[in-house]
Amino acid sequence: MPALAVGLWLIVIFIIRGMLHNVLRRDWIGRIRLALTLCGLPFAGCTHQVRSAISCFPSHPFGATGTIRPVRTSCFNLDTTSTWTMPSSAGPHIKARCALYPGSKIKRFLVPDDKVEWSQNWPQYNPVSYTDPSVEKKPVWADPDIGSFSPKFNTVDGAVDRTSFEGSYKTENGKPLNPRGRTGVTGRGLLGRWGPNHAADPIVTRWKVDVTKEKISHSVSKRPILQFVSIKRKDCGEWAIPGGMVDPGEQVSLTLQREFSEEAMNSLAVPASEVAKISERIGELFKSPGFQVYKGYVDDPRNTDNAWMETVAVNLHDESGNSVSELSLQAGDDAAQVQWVDVDSSFPLYASHTQFLELVAKERNAHW
Repeated sequence: MPALAVGLWLIVIFIIRGMLHNVLRRDWIGRIRLALTLCGLPFAGCTHQVRSAISCFPSHPFGATGTIRPVRTSCFNLDTTSTWTMPSSAGPHIKARCALYPGSKIKRFLVPDDKVEWSQNWPQYNPVSYTDPSVEKKPVWADPDIGSFSPKFNTVDGAVDRTSFEGSYKTENGKPLNPRGRTGVTGRGLLGRWGPNHAADPIVTRWKVDVTKEKISHSVSKRPILQFVSIKRKDCGEWAIPGGMVDPGEQVSLTLQREFSEEAMNSLAVPASEVAKISERIGELFKSPGFQVYKGYVDDPRNTDNAWMETVAVNLHDESGNSVSELSLQAGDDAAQVQWVDVDSSFPLYASHTQFLELVAKERNAHW
């Protein structure tokens, strides 16, 4: 009996010591966090407000607190039925603050969530300036350096559209400021244009069917499964929606069709005899009613304080399965691989593409 009592007391003492240790440890961390915050310095702990090493691959790039709202609108030359937009307050960009700038050894200046907005005073902010050598070589798709020319921001500057879907953006020292805030690096990085770099993302879908052409439903959600054309990017190895940059003066609808043809059908390399067939099938699909999935800022790892990605994502759906579904996919241009992929929340995608597919699934009442 005495031995049992001693054992119980030892257990009680052990529990009390553990509780005191946890309390003291929380207080110690809290004091450091408070001190660093008062000094305007980033805190390296992993909390819900500050990330010490921000991942480039979250499943919800716009933030978990963001809400989705449908807005009826028209979409350039496409006969759209609806569009979904993410409100600008959906949360600070995440992939645009990943620790290492893509394709380089450049480390971003760590930007905690509460210091992202330009309205937050932060004298200690000292980001590195970086423009990739491929951009510095002055290819036709890139702007010159600021100072050697005077771009007209927030307007259509000659053939280059420098307006933003986010509205009017600010400039500082002659350079545009990212409307979503600080990214930890200045310059243009891998992007050619100062300010918004406009892209177009065609989301081509079909229903997953069995041998009898009946739709296949998911065993859990009981909803039909959508499939979409996905490419594996050569630059980072991630799966993505085929898409690309809008050429100066080009209609977005033409960009959508061109990029899909080049990346998913390899139209630039197929025999001339096949080009006509591909163009006919793709033309049929792109003439069909589609809906604008998203139009706005893209949380892209290539973004900087002075250059960022914006896109128009449009869903083109092969309802009957007798359009592009019957064509053989062939990776081309910037794609390493291309294939039909089931639309599912567990499939990781590049940049904000996961969010786009979620919106498509909701619009089509499909499995997600």
